[in-house]
Amino acid sequence: MNLDTPIVSRLAPTPSGFLHLGNAVNFTLTWLLTRRAGGTLHLRIDDLDRARYRPAYLNNIFQTLDWLGLDYDHGPIGPDDFERHFSQQHRLPEYEAALQTARAAHPGLFYACRCSRAALARTATLAGRYPGTCRELQLPPDEPHAAWRARVPCNTTITFPDLAQGPQTAALAQELGDFVVRKKDGAAAYQVASVLDDGRLGVNFVVRGLDLLPSTAAQLWLAQYLPGQISFEQTRFLHHGLVLDENGQKLSKSTQAGQQRGILAEAIAAQAVYRAVARLLKLPAEAGESLKSLLEFTPLPNPPCSKHNEGG
Repeated sequence: MNLDTPIVSRLAPTPSGFLHLGNAVNFTLTWLLTRRAGGTLHLRIDDLDRARYRPAYLNNIFQTLDWLGLDYDHGPIGPDDFERHFSQQHRLPEYEAALQTARAAHPGLFYACRCSRAALARTATLAGRYPGTCRELQLPPDEPHAAWRARVPCNTTITFPDLAQGPQTAALAQELGDFVVRKKDGAAAYQVASVLDDGRLGVNFVVRGLDLLPSTAAQLWLAQYLPGQISFEQTRFLHHGLVLDENGQKLSKSTQAGQQRGILAEAIAAQAVYRAVARLLKLPAEAGESLKSLLEFTPLPNPPCSKHNEGG
């Protein structure tokens, strides 16, 4: 990758389920592209969702990376090291300070939302987008049991180049709407923590599945308001195709059945993942026989032009 600055990327698993084939493909692809570029790779585990967190899922992350043969340059060496030194729970005050600073600097950027899960299920649009029920209620920010949502102007359009998909344009208000930035328990939401963590680590290259294109647009829009995150706009993104199940649906930890134990239990050897990556990259079949052969066959994508945002 012919870039002006050294590549810094990350593996960002969540301990909310056993890692499936799609997760393993993403991690392997991220590792391949970062290593081919001579870059730096972080392990950044996202554990904000403590309701779905299980120690077994955390252990599974380290076991899966070891099974795949994927190393990284910075990050926890095991579950205990993660809990002691790397958990996002240690950075909750940092996230909260950033939210408060953004709210003070940009009045009206966030608003309180007291809608329950049941109410959201009844009123969300067909696309699952929040309908704006609390947008104009002017609830106090310290409203009990209220989340904070970002007020996304209706004309907000985010454009950015993608290393795999080409130029991308997202009408953020239509695709994601007023997304949550602070949960009802007072903790920062995923979009906020992801931007701040990537900024803290100096990440400038992110590999994601196509299903996360709306999240990329939301983070590019949000970063301009979070203190010290203006450089996030220069991040390079590569969104890859998804690994689907036998019914043509994307794999998801949230829909795992009780007996499903992820890719470690389902695959005889890591070659199952390597071959899936080779197919995704349209490489010769022999490329998927080992991690070494994948590394030799994997090309470097061309660098994109600069990105820009349009609208509010």
